[in-house]
Amino acid sequence: MTADVVPLPPAPARAPDLDDEFAGGRLDPRRWVDHYLPHWTTPDRSRARLALDGAGLRLRIDHDQPDWRPEDAPLRVSNLQTGTFSGPVGSPRGTHRHRPDLRVRTATPLRLLWAPSAGRVEVTVSATRDPGCMLAVWLVGTEHLSPGHRGEICLCEVDAEAVGPDGARARSGLKAHGDPGLVTDMAEVAVAGDLTRPHTWTAVWGAGGTVIGHDGVVVRRLA
Repeated sequence: MTADVVPLPPAPARAPDLDDEFAGGRLDPRRWVDHYLPHWTTPDRSRARLALDGAGLRLRIDHDQPDWRPEDAPLRVSNLQTGTFSGPVGSPRGTHRHRPDLRVRTATPLRLLWAPSAGRVEVTVSATRDPGCMLAVWLVGTEHLSPGHRGEICLCEVDAEAVGPDGARARSGLKAHGDPGLVTDMAEVAVAGDLTRPHTWTAVWGAGGTVIGHDGVVVRRLA
């Protein structure tokens, strides 16, 4: 390992709190919400299109899939998340209010299926080269305790156009989204390998800061 390559700290020597390889051919509703921020839109627009074949999970964007919100067209999303929260219809309160114009369209109850405030997350994903697509992994504030808990740890955002046969460019870092405890710090990172094959992104975060890694190597270190 070269001097400028820093390995991630080792994982804890215990079983993870959440471990799912989607090998059973079904999505566990006790762990996953198969919608993308459903409170800001309607269920027909937020629901994920997905396939479970026993070897994992594939998120799809289908030709007949509606835009996430009509005014955001063209933007279609298939997403899994591990919690929901919103205020009443018309309210600005809700998980991941990443834009000031968002208002609740579908009141969504508080469901914290898995919502840690610190720890380690590893997500193994494959990107796509289909034009116009993006793969992303985010940890976002639930905001159910305070509207100020809006920050985001962005493990990765990988545009299809940035994926090559032997490497890719990805955006990674922190987004404050108005969270008073955070400062936005995003950067483009270069990672090796064919990202259309499975690769693992990691976030280790807590009082000491945030470390983001790709395949066991640190790509961002943030206060």
